[in-house]
Formats: sequence, C-alpha cells, structure tokens
Amino acid sequence: GLGWIGKHTCLINRSVGSWFFLGEIYTDLPLPTNETKSKNHCGNCSACIDICPTQAIIAPHQLDARRCISYLTIELKSAIPVEFRKTIGNRIYGCDDCQLVCPWNRFSKPSDEKDFKVRHALDSPNLLSLFDWTENEFLEKMQGSPIRRIGYMQWIRNIAVAIGNITPTNQTHCERLLQILSNKRPHVTPLVQEHIDWARERLSNDYFNQFSSTQHP
Repeated sequence: GLGWIGKHTCLINRSVGSWFFLGEIYTDLPLPTNETKSKNHCGNCSACIDICPTQAIIAPHQLDARRCISYLTIELKSAIPVEFRKTIGNRIYGCDDCQLVCPWNRFSKPSDEKDFKVRHALDSPNLLSLFDWTENEFLEKMQGSPIRRIGYMQWIRNIAVAIGNITPTNQTHCERLLQILSNKRPHVTPLVQEHIDWARERLSNDYFNQFSSTQHP
C-alpha cells in the first residue's frame, strides 16, 4: 500500500510523510491489486493528538471534524462556534499543526511545482493588510488558489477572528485594531458582522479596559 493511516487520520508514507496529494486514474484495464498492507509505524507517539489546539483528535485515528480548525475555517459556511474562536489564534485558512509536528514529515521536501509556490508574498502576510482587501483584490490575488473557493465574506470572517486574537502592545495599538474592525463592519454580511463584534468585544474587554485602568488608576 501507499502507507498507513496516522493517529491524525492522514495517510503517512515512510518516504514523504503525510505532505502529499492523492490522485486517481479511472480505467477499464484489468490491473493487478496489491494485497500487501503497510504496517502502522506511529508506535507510542501521540504528538499529533497533543498538539491539536481544539482537541479535535478525540482518540487515535478518530477526528471530530466539527472541532477541527481546517473544517471551521474552510468548510464551515455558518458562524464559527464561540468556544473555538480563541484557540483558532491567527489561523485564517486551515491549520495542519498535527502534520507539522509529525516525526515522519521530516522526510518530506518542498515541491518544485510552480502551482505550489508562494504568491503575492503570502508566506508572511500581515493580517491587517489582508483584512483591508476589497473583494476584487481577494479574487485577483487568489486566482488559481484553493483559498478562492471559500469566498470573500468567509475570508473576512476568518481574519476578523484572528484580529480578535491579537495581543495589542499598548492602548494606541488596541484603538487602531478596534477602528479597523469598525471600518469594515458596514461593508460585510450580518454573519461576518457578528464575528467582527466578537473581536471588538474581546479586544475591548481583555485589553482596552486593562490599558485604561493602568493609565487611570
């Protein structure tokens, strides 16, 4: 076989880890089947289970997709449950922590395919700059990227949550974040507005009031 199913539920290959895509070829040709099954080489390792921010891997080889950040930021079209918003951190499209920590992925190598190369300097994006994109900018910059399929409003929804998870350095920084969120609010759907309101409330309650009380005892 190609490998074994890891405790994070992804297929692992001894040569390349789990960083690869699966493809299929449909044919009516009679092809021999491989009866040999790969052994499971995860052993006692539980790194993927331990690292998951939302405890989505509820047991070895069992994933509760409703808790998975990749599902919450990509597939979920409705509101992100409040209980997971803080643990999402600054992740705006997927997660992959369970794969990043997997020891077998030390054997993986970056692809040479141009379609997998970083575009538009998105290997080190600034959340506020991304949040400021118009829908046309989003569609243009994400042309040919799987990110484009989630749509502009879901993109802004995800970034609003990430901005709400920023730790401001001082009151001025906090005020700037609050203003940026407020400026975007009139131009988005009610669902996205709710996420912006959550981010504003978190920044106000957790940081702005703290800075204010520090300066005005």
